[in-house]
Amino acid sequence: MELSDRVPDMDENCLFCKLVARQVPAQVVYEDQDALAFVDIAPKAPTHVLVIPKVHIADVVALGADPATAAALVRAIGATAKTLELTDFRTVLNTGAGVGQSVFHVHAHLLAGRPMEWPPG
Repeated sequence: MELSDRVPDMDENCLFCKLVARQVPAQVVYEDQDALAFVDIAPKAPTHVLVIPKVHIADVVALGADPATAAALVRAIGATAKTLELTDFRTVLNTGAGVGQSVFHVHAHLLAGRPMEWPPG
């Protein structure tokens, strides 16, 4: 079964699942059958977009058990960067409240438009 043929796993209490279901508005910049990308409401860079799978997966550890969704998320990150005409960008995936994950639906932060420091944090 293809990822896009699956009935999406949704969590009725999850903000990002509500965005996927269009119950909560978002400034969408990219969408395909498996993923959604939208502008972060608290940006940390001139370009700050969140890219999420349309299925509910809590974090990157759980994402590792679902290779099809992981691949879909990575493809969507690339497609979002292309849509935004970005050639240089940073992608961040936080796992756990202690490092800043506040919505427990795996998501990639796509950041661009300013110099990025290393190490981050």
